[in-house]
Amino acid sequence: MQQHRKSTVVITGASSGVGLQAARALSQTGQWHVVMACRNLSKAETAAQSVGMSPDSYTIMELDLASLESVRQFVKNFRVSGRFLDALVCNAAVYMPLLKEPMRTVDGYELSVATNHLGHFLLCKLMLEDLKNSPALDKRLVILGTVTANPKELGGKIPIPAPPDLGDLQGFVEGFKAPHSMINGKKFKSGKAYKDSKLCNVLTMRELHRRYHESTGITFSSLYPGCVATTALFRNHYSLFQKIFPLFQKNITGGFVSEELAGERVAEVVANPAYKKSGVYWSWGNRQKKNGKSFVQEVSDEASDDDKAKRLWDLSEKLVGLA
Repeated sequence: MQQHRKSTVVITGASSGVGLQAARALSQTGQWHVVMACRNLSKAETAAQSVGMSPDSYTIMELDLASLESVRQFVKNFRVSGRFLDALVCNAAVYMPLLKEPMRTVDGYELSVATNHLGHFLLCKLMLEDLKNSPALDKRLVILGTVTANPKELGGKIPIPAPPDLGDLQGFVEGFKAPHSMINGKKFKSGKAYKDSKLCNVLTMRELHRRYHESTGITFSSLYPGCVATTALFRNHYSLFQKIFPLFQKNITGGFVSEELAGERVAEVVANPAYKKSGVYWSWGNRQKKNGKSFVQEVSDEASDDDKAKRLWDLSEKLVGLA
């Protein structure tokens, strides 16, 4: 990339966990300026300092993915900054496994699908313009995946509380407002809502690739960096689970990955020429591969359903007010 300017990456949810560590890893190369897109600005500032990011290597900007208005405002604010956008990392996610009833966003949508999928969908759609306008030769859009949303992987075969399944998208067809809280139109299951939202992320990545890769040269990809069992993603789980799960992953499955290493893997997918391959889902696996190397992971039948991806895209455009 050009010597005269640092590349700019936007990372959502960069105030903790994998997002923070990816921000650290990219900022420490000296070649990237990181825009940390977060809900809580003071928390993000403290986090950036805590991992030793130099003050001139990052900017913190407010973004609440659970609010479509906030997403639009973030994009406006980014454009005012005058920076080119060279990479966008959709990392933020909420996971509320213990909810019995759905929580709703200001827009009236179920919280986890709204945050993890719809907010990111709108962000990707709007920021495609910014990526296209960058003079960089290598531009990337990366969406974090999860093993639990992919039944082709060991960790995705666990049917608790239910496997991901978008059905015929009936909940979205009906407008996704109360009483609809699940994409397939069925009864609310909070853990499944999270898996469904992450399945949407992979379908979105594949549809972005199908629609825009050839015409723009942007590389669209997803990744599963391994099981980060200590992250704040689990902050809404039983405290016993929070204690046992990391030990289980370390000692039983061998899938445990530190937040630091997972963040470095995200940074690789953003910046390393080896990952300039569009439309793929990179994985460091759990038990499949012990050598710590990434491989292109096969995705589930539902995640590779092009018709469903197109339909999801069209319905999501309506729900975020773009259609």
